[in-house]
Amino acid sequence: MQKAVLLWLLVWNFLAFALMGVDKAKAKGGRWRISEKTLFFSALFGGSVGAMLGMSLFRHKTQHRSFRLGMPLILGLQLLALLGLSWHMMTG
Repeated sequence: MQKAVLLWLLVWNFLAFALMGVDKAKAKGGRWRISEKTLFFSALFGGSVGAMLGMSLFRHKTQHRSFRLGMPLILGLQLLALLGLSWHMMTG
């Protein structure tokens, strides 16, 4: 179970990071963009750290209040969920 969770998080964080980079490149080129909903969903499904790293490295969406507040909020909720899952596994 732990390996599956770790793999899930690695895949989604890589994907969220890559989506931020691709969207930034598309924004610079004036091309079709990745929707903000897709960027947030990639974070919600486990890629919040990757999304935040992508925001920082690519300097993308950092001026959007919804991203500046939403991504850390998603990360906090995910950490609480992981702590709860860990507690349940240790005591159950």
